[in-house]
Amino acid sequence: MTFTLATWNINSVRLREPIVLHLLRDEAPDLLCLQECKSLVDLIPTEGFAALGYNHMVARGQKGYNGVAILSKLPLQDAGGLDLANLGHARHVAATLPNGVTIHNHYVPAGGDVPDREKNEKFGHKLDYLTELRDIFRADKPQRAILVGDLNIAPREDDVWDHKKLLKIVSHTPIEVEHLNDVMAAGDWVDVTRQDIPEGLLYSWWSYRAKDWDDADKGRRLDHVWATSDIAASAHSSRVLRAVRGWEKPSDHAPVLASFDL
Repeated sequence: MTFTLATWNINSVRLREPIVLHLLRDEAPDLLCLQECKSLVDLIPTEGFAALGYNHMVARGQKGYNGVAILSKLPLQDAGGLDLANLGHARHVAATLPNGVTIHNHYVPAGGDVPDREKNEKFGHKLDYLTELRDIFRADKPQRAILVGDLNIAPREDDVWDHKKLLKIVSHTPIEVEHLNDVMAAGDWVDVTRQDIPEGLLYSWWSYRAKDWDDADKGRRLDHVWATSDIAASAHSSRVLRAVRGWEKPSDHAPVLASFDL
């Protein structure tokens, strides 16, 4: 079974339905994992997606904030959702494919602006979310699983436009990177994107504040595709659709794609 999946922080699925449809028509991934849907599940505009063959969806939503969804051409079995760090947020949903592979879609808290949990509780929420996820994987190591989403951390030096300048900026601080690496190690996860694209600057997010985002290119790789080590070798053809960041009324994130032969 060969399939391609995409992950994309859409920053409101209802507002940006036109570009979701654009992506589905142009790229036709078998699965599209969305984060920051900002919608109750029953208000997600599924009719247009179904018309393109995406007849299956599992999702968790809340009004105006957060929200995660998996759209699929392939049948899905809802595999639940975690409420990590007791936030009461719709930040995780999982689904199992007919071949037994489970897809986990995460929207990790952004963490606010100040990288100090004593001064900024949102930063504490982010660290607690990752710590709890690490502990879950330590207790029950996943197998035949793929984890995707906006993890809101750019872990490598070449995942940001300037490593030294961003060391004290939330999303690239050493403590965040350490927490993310601990999650990866606990689940024996492989960073599929960097497995396929091992060297060079690579970004999936560019701030709305930068009108010249393309020329300035001050990006960060916040969106990830991981696979457990037992299936990671089956992954290939990873890419970031940078051009999508320039579409009309875009998200500040670009989709990240990978294919699997399983």
